[in-house]
Amino acid sequence: MHSTSLNPTQRANALDRLATVEYDILVIGGGITGAGIALDAQSRGYRTGIVEAQDWASGTSSRSSRMMHGGLRYLYQLDFPLVSEALRERGLLMSTIAPHLVRPQPFLWPLKTPVIERSYSAVGVGMYDALAVAGALGKRIVPTQKHYNREETKELFPSVDESLIVGSIQYYDSRVDDARMVIATVRAAVGYGADAVSRCQVIGFEKNEDGRVVAALAIDLETMTEFKIRAKHFIQAAGVWTEEIQHMATPDGGLQVLASKGIHILVPRDKIKAKTGMFLRTEKSVLFIIPWQYYWVIGTTDTAWHEQLRNPVPTAEDIDYVIEHANVMLNEEDKITRDDVIGTYAGLRPLLQPKVKEGSNKDSTKVSREHTTIEVTPGLIAIAGGKYTTYRVMAKDAVDMAIGDVEARRHPSRTETIGVVGADGFDAIKAQVHDLQGDLGIDESTLRHLLGRYGSEVEVIFDLIRENPALGERLEACPWYLKAEIAMAVLHEGALHLEDIFIQRVRLNSETRDRGAGAVDQVLEIIAPIMGWNDARIQEERTNYLNRVKAELLAERQTNDAGASAARGQAKEMVPMLGGN
Repeated sequence: MHSTSLNPTQRANALDRLATVEYDILVIGGGITGAGIALDAQSRGYRTGIVEAQDWASGTSSRSSRMMHGGLRYLYQLDFPLVSEALRERGLLMSTIAPHLVRPQPFLWPLKTPVIERSYSAVGVGMYDALAVAGALGKRIVPTQKHYNREETKELFPSVDESLIVGSIQYYDSRVDDARMVIATVRAAVGYGADAVSRCQVIGFEKNEDGRVVAALAIDLETMTEFKIRAKHFIQAAGVWTEEIQHMATPDGGLQVLASKGIHILVPRDKIKAKTGMFLRTEKSVLFIIPWQYYWVIGTTDTAWHEQLRNPVPTAEDIDYVIEHANVMLNEEDKITRDDVIGTYAGLRPLLQPKVKEGSNKDSTKVSREHTTIEVTPGLIAIAGGKYTTYRVMAKDAVDMAIGDVEARRHPSRTETIGVVGADGFDAIKAQVHDLQGDLGIDESTLRHLLGRYGSEVEVIFDLIRENPALGERLEACPWYLKAEIAMAVLHEGALHLEDIFIQRVRLNSETRDRGAGAVDQVLEIIAPIMGWNDARIQEERTNYLNRVKAELLAERQTNDAGASAARGQAKEMVPMLGGN
């Protein structure tokens, strides 16, 4: 195995190889699907590169509901194959692929009427449980449903308005730190030998005389250096940028993708008194109230987005909508107000349209439940749609199509049994972690926090602290993070800029009222010496991030998408993408 570290040295070496060797597969897009494709292809033995125009997971894959779930609501649409597939993947994620990042999470389904509602809900949840067990080959990875009366429900969820319910059903899904999942998957691919580079944008394609794509024209956005990446197969997993990239290769055919905005709010953990999460059906979609160690994540919405794609933002109306629908089930004392909201974020779902564009090669198109894989033009595969939970299946399908049926049988996917970084040895680390922490003075709450973020790599955090005891101190502005986690972000997790740390690595952009502004100087003190930044670079990073915070807070006060997008656009990008979107 190679080193799994993502850092400036690794990036420079990978850039050199991208410009000089021919790959079997080049992956375009560094969200969860692209990361999964890179790991799938490289672990089969195909030389693989992956490039991302922004930071890893900076699009939809860091802006989800932070859940890995089977999609209980799809059962009521009778989509049994989709739910079964997702539950099987959920089981693999919790047991093998990412047991440190994907953790079981109970939810209450409140019941408002007796007998009939409880009966049909019990049947639905019962099928959910049965499909989960079948997908895990008879293993019970999470507990099955439990039924509660009004008083028992109130004990589990004291903040509920008991006058509205007759009882509840508890069922299990799982939660995940979505951004960390992507980074851990990219790092796993690098560990198998893949070359991975963020802030590297594909700006065009080159074809041979037969019309086959043979090279991608790319630009390193950090240095504005242009170069070619040669490969036998190209796979783009670009989410809401799908059409933009496929148009570079051909004006005809391909996938049609629309952007739908989903927003979430965060409120303090002590605001809602409950021992479990809650699942609510709304007139438009579903709403999850999800407990995390220090806060609740509540969402989501589902509205068309027609503004710029890079920085979707919630509006005041979006925030009020989520608060209003969460409050439906909360008692008067515990209802949420705008003052309780400590953070927000918005993401864009790439909604795949029901048919491919005119001019597409229908013989080279595979529609698999929610996602579609298509050969846009010879040499270039596109994949879009799907669920975060089923990213591994999507990755397998994309690689299978790229290499063809014969090669796919000869070199089948191995990712059912491959853990991402932090998964291998996780159970052993949990068993001995109290001995490993030694005299570091790490309390139980922090230890649980570290295990849930780093898994077996908690040893790396401990080593950093032993080498520099000051890294064992807490961030003043957000004391549940240790300084060592900031150092980890740039030494091993590929953060190149201050904003990369606050948004994808330690999530202060959404977990604090000031979006992490109060921690900026302390974080810069930690990373500037590691990155070799001079005073001018430090000031540039500080100014950029604080301007971003100001723009995001302004956007939250706007009443419509156009106004919110314009407000967010007042802050310049630290690393602008070419093309303006």
